[in-house]
Amino acid sequence: MNLKHLGIYQDSRMETRFRFGFCVVIAVALCICLCGHSVYAGNSKPKNVQVALRAKWSGTPVILEAGELLSKESKDLFWDFIELWLQSADENSDCQTAKDCLKRIIKYGRSLLSESLVAMFEFSLTLRSASPRIVLYRQLAEESLSSFPLADDKSSSSPDGEVSQQSDNAKNKKVNPLLVGENPRSPEGNCCWIDTGGRLFYDVAELLVWMQNPKEVSLETLHPELFEFDHVHPDSNVGSPVAILYGALGTNCFEQFHRTLASAAREGKIYYVVRPVLPSGCESKSTPCGALGTRDSLNLGGYGVELALKNMEYKAMDDSTVKKGVTLEDPHTEDLSQEVRGFVFSRILERRQELTSEIMAFRDYLLSSAVSDTLDVWELKDLGHQTAQRIVHAADPLQSMQEINQNFPSVVSSLSRMKLNESIKEEIVANQRMIPPGKSLMALNGALVNIEDIDLYLLVDMVHQELSLADQYAKMKIPVSTVRKLLAALPPSESSTFRVDFRSDHVHYLNNLEVDEMYKRWRNNLNELLMPVYPGQMRYIRKNLFHAVYVLDPASICGLETIDAIVSMFENHIPMRFGVILYSTKLIKEIESGGGELPLSYREKDSPSQEDLSSLIIRLFIYIKENQGIVTAFQFLSNVNKLRIESVAEDPPEVHHVEGAFVETLLPQAKTPPQDTLLKLEKEHTFKELSEENSLFVFKLGLAKRQCCLLFNGLVHDPTEEALMNAMNDELPRIQENVYFGHINSHTDVLDKYLSESGVQRYNPQIIAEGKVKPRFVSLSALILADNSFFNEISYLHSTGTIDDLKPVTHLLAVSMASDKGMRLLREGIHYLMAGTTTGRLAVLFNSIQDPHSPSFLFMKVFQITASSYSHKKGALPFLDQICLFYQHEYMHASSAGTENVEAFMDKVFELANSNGLSSKGLKSALSGLSDEKLKVHLNKVGKFLFGRVGLECGANAVITNGRVISLVDDTTFLSHDLQLLESLEFKQRIKHIVEIIEEVKWEDIDPDMLTSKFISDIFMSVSSSISMRDRNSEGARFELLSAKYSAVVLENENSSIHIDAVIDPLSSSGQKLSSLLRLVSKSIRPSMRLVLNPMSSLVDLPLKNYYRYVIPTLDDFSSSDYTIYGPKAFFANMPPSKTLTMNLDVPEPWLVEPVVAVHDLDNMLLENLGETRTLQAVYELEALVLTGHCSEKDHEPPRGLQLILGTKSTPHLVDTLVMANLGYWQMKAFPGVWYLQLAPGRSSELYALKDDGDGGQETTLSKRITIDDLRGKLVHMEVIKKKGKEHEKLLVSADDDSHSQEKKKGNQNSWNSNILKWASGFIGGSDQSKKSKNTPVEQVTGGRHGKTINIFSVASGHLYERFLKIMILSVLKNTQRPVKFWFIKNYLSPQFKDVIPHMAQEYGFEYELITYKWPTWLHKQKEKQRIIWAYKILFLDVIFPLALEKVIFVDADQIVRTDMGELYDMDLKGRPLAYTPFCDNNREMDGYRFWKQGFWKEHLRGRPYHISALYVVDLLKFRETAAGDNLRVFYETLSKDPNSLSNLDQDLPNYAQHTVPIFSLPQEWLWCESWCGNATKPKAKTIDLCNNPMTKEPKLQGAKRIVEEWPELDYEARRVTAKILGEDFDPQDQAALPAEAPKTISDTPLEDEESKSEL
Repeated sequence: MNLKHLGIYQDSRMETRFRFGFCVVIAVALCICLCGHSVYAGNSKPKNVQVALRAKWSGTPVILEAGELLSKESKDLFWDFIELWLQSADENSDCQTAKDCLKRIIKYGRSLLSESLVAMFEFSLTLRSASPRIVLYRQLAEESLSSFPLADDKSSSSPDGEVSQQSDNAKNKKVNPLLVGENPRSPEGNCCWIDTGGRLFYDVAELLVWMQNPKEVSLETLHPELFEFDHVHPDSNVGSPVAILYGALGTNCFEQFHRTLASAAREGKIYYVVRPVLPSGCESKSTPCGALGTRDSLNLGGYGVELALKNMEYKAMDDSTVKKGVTLEDPHTEDLSQEVRGFVFSRILERRQELTSEIMAFRDYLLSSAVSDTLDVWELKDLGHQTAQRIVHAADPLQSMQEINQNFPSVVSSLSRMKLNESIKEEIVANQRMIPPGKSLMALNGALVNIEDIDLYLLVDMVHQELSLADQYAKMKIPVSTVRKLLAALPPSESSTFRVDFRSDHVHYLNNLEVDEMYKRWRNNLNELLMPVYPGQMRYIRKNLFHAVYVLDPASICGLETIDAIVSMFENHIPMRFGVILYSTKLIKEIESGGGELPLSYREKDSPSQEDLSSLIIRLFIYIKENQGIVTAFQFLSNVNKLRIESVAEDPPEVHHVEGAFVETLLPQAKTPPQDTLLKLEKEHTFKELSEENSLFVFKLGLAKRQCCLLFNGLVHDPTEEALMNAMNDELPRIQENVYFGHINSHTDVLDKYLSESGVQRYNPQIIAEGKVKPRFVSLSALILADNSFFNEISYLHSTGTIDDLKPVTHLLAVSMASDKGMRLLREGIHYLMAGTTTGRLAVLFNSIQDPHSPSFLFMKVFQITASSYSHKKGALPFLDQICLFYQHEYMHASSAGTENVEAFMDKVFELANSNGLSSKGLKSALSGLSDEKLKVHLNKVGKFLFGRVGLECGANAVITNGRVISLVDDTTFLSHDLQLLESLEFKQRIKHIVEIIEEVKWEDIDPDMLTSKFISDIFMSVSSSISMRDRNSEGARFELLSAKYSAVVLENENSSIHIDAVIDPLSSSGQKLSSLLRLVSKSIRPSMRLVLNPMSSLVDLPLKNYYRYVIPTLDDFSSSDYTIYGPKAFFANMPPSKTLTMNLDVPEPWLVEPVVAVHDLDNMLLENLGETRTLQAVYELEALVLTGHCSEKDHEPPRGLQLILGTKSTPHLVDTLVMANLGYWQMKAFPGVWYLQLAPGRSSELYALKDDGDGGQETTLSKRITIDDLRGKLVHMEVIKKKGKEHEKLLVSADDDSHSQEKKKGNQNSWNSNILKWASGFIGGSDQSKKSKNTPVEQVTGGRHGKTINIFSVASGHLYERFLKIMILSVLKNTQRPVKFWFIKNYLSPQFKDVIPHMAQEYGFEYELITYKWPTWLHKQKEKQRIIWAYKILFLDVIFPLALEKVIFVDADQIVRTDMGELYDMDLKGRPLAYTPFCDNNREMDGYRFWKQGFWKEHLRGRPYHISALYVVDLLKFRETAAGDNLRVFYETLSKDPNSLSNLDQDLPNYAQHTVPIFSLPQEWLWCESWCGNATKPKAKTIDLCNNPMTKEPKLQGAKRIVEEWPELDYEARRVTAKILGEDFDPQDQAALPAEAPKTISDTPLEDEESKSEL
């Protein structure tokens, strides 16, 4: 019976009591009438599944997490929260349960935060998203304690005598060295301590004694390292001695230390920092709320769990019964608040408690009835449209969508019977003309979000970011409608087409296509550009479309080689206009030291010997150009290069080369001897000024730093021919587009057009951030909103006459008075204003602490007063420029600060004031009005801002433009032109669209007197700076084009600052996750939403064959009876008992997880086997976070094979990896903490250096610091450069090269493959249970094994394959004499196997290691578990093993080995990276299944054999040297997009790629399997594989017992050992008898299993 017809489905959602009661009555009636019999007839209870995921680290205190969440909002809130908590200590002791504590913490958070932010704070707290930050502090606390080992040497015991916990910590550290954030034990029972860098204090009295002795404090030179995430007390003074308090709110010692240090900070004695840590053993010394969260393991939320209906054509289940293992209690309660088919049973039970059993029976019936995994084709046809209709018509559409797609097999049959409304179908079909069916898209406030990458943590961060900005803008009195516009505004699409405007007389053009005789035969019709041509063919059009102008020093090798290239291209009629701008490097240096002007002394140098060679060449070039023409002038430069090469090719040219070339060039046409002309030119310095102007021009363009460069239509490139051709190919489509639309015609000057539209006057790589370096921003809005902020005291300087104009751009110059560089920056800032700007204003932040009696202090006073009182006067800027110059020359380096100096300085100031039309009297009175103390307080505030927020040390110089920070390092010159460039660039890219929105605002709640140009300019500055801090996509989509009348869910909320647009296929895997995320956001912050449903239109198969739950925490995870935190779990109620299910976790991209508690086989779950247990439970663990990155080398391919190591300061090498050629990708495992990334010792660090992250500079660094403090992992962009002298050396040197012969390989510690690294036990995969960590040849005594270790690698999933795996291990060990080390892929191993294997290794004397690798985001993903496992066998061989491993053999889990594997391990592979056995072909019955003998494969293999992937050898040295892994991944990426290719992925891929990645074919006897090989060859078989037989489809277990005579004996032994280790009873009768004969065709179920395709 359809419930819908009774009106229950809809009416049950109505809120009125009458209808709800009516509903209950009918529900109970139905329950009794329809379900009673079916439920009670059998005794089988419904079965459930529950899944939890816990963190690897021990629980962290919730109260400390709350502090971190608040500090994310504002640094000061952290300190406010501490004060609030300490003041209310008595109230807090009333909290009796975990929920009480949580509510108290939320109450304090609510009092500190705006209403709009409270919901996110509360949710983030239940999500425990700040726990990783506390783990990071634990690492720093451990390092603090270990840096003073004396404290550790003393016998220590924790306050509770918890000695065992300490030793557990130590053990845990050894087992997992990557877990650097393990909680430190309390030192000598102390729960707090102070670290000053030179010593530790555990006692307040000791600390006071130390602070009262200023001498001792000032001797404290070893400041501990501080980080940007540190909590610095707001009253701390920059420059004071640092004191770091390690302790936790809730302990007495924390309060005592905090009170002492806070008052010391207020007195300016201490720079006070807190790092919140509650050491282990101190839980009992803290208040119950202070220790909340530490006693339970940390259960995480924010992931999905899938129970997929499994294909079972081949029976792949273990027939041994589940013995007693870890028994888990059933959950006490099921979540009855979850709606089931329109009923909320918790409400029904509240009203009708007397009918509990009947109501629950009805619920069970609803949940377990009608599980479908197949439908007829006609039922599938409109399933997508029917689903959309059900969702749109539901009272709560988001809940309905979640219910449907997360329980799809149970609801599909009722969906398919729904009558479809045609208007819904028509609208969906109409929308699908604009967007592909099934495509999902989502945008948050206009910016697209990557559906594949989105997870709960990322979404919470993004929503928090938007709410936080909206809150700041609301405080600035910006109206809500404008706030929404600001948040939704997307910056103009970032074009990298910044062109340097080089138009001037200093360009020497070699040709002109429009005028020169040599091009007169070319056509001048521009439409020919639009005609198709062959690839690489050029278009010869008589129009200057491409201008290739080279900027070079003619006395450099690079310059002269470039000239040769230009002449060659010119002579070959390349259709471009070529030109050069020449400069002298020596002269540029003189100009730089002269502050941007040509020094006067330089002009006075008349003796020819002092002239540099470049200037001489430029003068001679100009002379020849004027007298003989430009072509001859270029010939002269070519001749210089020719003579240079003839003498010594590697050296730059010398004077005699230049003189010789001049004579040689002029001789053929000379009327007077060229030598005389030369002498005359050298003596008279003809064209000297012109040559100097050339260099000055290049300096102003900012291009001298690049030495040689190409300006291609103004775009900056390297001067190579390759770069030129690439530049032309990039520019051509832009020109074609302009020609097509008529913007360029035969009269247009293309260069003028482009340079006028997007030309900049200067090139500065720090400003035009090229490549991977992202500009750095700091938000200024919080500072403007703060009450006593120094921003309110700042006075701005303006260009004359523009003080009342709105200024979208604000430059803040951080200037050090003590350096020439600082004073030069200050003057350049003044010159920038003097040149005139209507859009920019400027303020100066003096970044130096000064003595109040020094001239520099007076200078600051004068500057401040002029800016505040006289900036509207015409003479203000010249006056400031003059006093800057005067101060710099006379007083900057003056040692004494005597009274006479001060008086003389003031006299000069008043004199200059009068001469510039400023009143010296007014200045004098204003000076006396500004007290020294007031200025000191202001300077201190500025210092705190620059140090704390911007990260500038005292004395550093920087420019902050609307929040964008450009630090000026020592060798950079920053000119007024740079400020103009910064202004125009930032305005165009970041500010203009914001200005347009704010200019439209009608200000209502503001006093009109406040609406000054300064007020609005401040808003421009703060909005543009804070909005730039957002890390979000700059792309949007036009969702409004899609109709949303019938097939969309629209939720309006005009007051919300968040708007979500989405296009969703509700019946897709992304739809399963999105429905939960959107419902959560909708419930917690009530955004406006517009969700357009976009299901697939005509389905041929069920779109979802799984159940799904997304795990989201709630307040109910906190106990109401004690201090327990249960943590969130996934709960599946009433799962189908007779279907085989397989469990998969859908975790955020950076998470590596593994099951740690699971009695049953999670790969093959048949719930009817649970017996009396109602709930199957599984616990997973977050094994590690993945640190990923991309490594690049400028103008080169990524440095493939580069070795990287990661560690901490004390242990630099904990993990290692290789850089792939694919996108320069690399990954390593890590945990929350502060990490250091370095190049590995050996060839990598000999050839390369890490490039510093600075702004466009060339500085290198030894290590890169990486902070991981959240659950979102990290993506690191790093750049390397070749060291000097190593530019032409290769990183990957083949071992076959003479220089790397076998002898050298053993002896040379620096070869690529034999680094001197002692590979630690936590390599790329981590060696969680590695018995031994060294891979060197070891002489082992265990079991009498001797010789070099043989490495064997395998993978298994599910209990049956783990059973096979143990048998394979035993078969290897019984036949092999040498030591053996097994490597297992960890991802899919069950907890039982991981428990058994260490004991098995001990008993049989072998080593093992568990390895793993996270699937890279850029590589096409497999969806089915079986195919993912196959991919792991082949795709990551170069990176999944430690770099020290040289060779490994893969052996399938279901294989039996009958020979000594040493023979295979030592086999010569003839220099090939891989060795496989070809399929044998002597079993004629199978000919019809040998696909490689026909069609595509026959043609592709071209006579090569097709190999089987059950056994293969990998020579890892050769594999990495030849970049085989990169090649295989490229083939995979290309082929895997087609669902019909790579059907046997692990086998097809290496066979397909063997033309590129050669395979050595092993002798046939190395692998025998019954399906393909005849029985005649079985006696010779060295290994037997249990291949699936596509003819008989015989289950593996049955085949194993029949085919391999020793199998039952090995199985018996493996099971006996397993039972012994697990402490189970072993029943020998469990072993099945051998079957008498081979079975006929067996097909247990009609479903197809992916296993069937494996090893066909």
